[in-house]
Amino acid sequence: MTNVWFALGLTVFAGLATGVGSAIAFFAKRTNYRFLAVSTGFSAGVMLYVSFVEIFYKGVDALAEVYGDYWGTGSIRHPSLAACF
Repeated sequence: MTNVWFALGLTVFAGLATGVGSAIAFFAKRTNYRFLAVSTGFSAGVMLYVSFVEIFYKGVDALAEVYGDYWGTGSIRHPSLAACF
């Protein structure tokens, strides 16, 4: 039951953050297009990073399941991939 309240709290917090952000945008006197462009690019980059990292580890698990540890979990320790993480 504790997990349910924690999840509900996080959801309410995210909803309130969205509301605060929209209120700031609604009541702003002027529009700073440079700030909007930078913040949109940053948020897009964060979403892409999270998506690709999640896909990468699922792919590593699938490779390990089919080809064994050399192409699966062992490939994370490969020097060319070590710079990515």
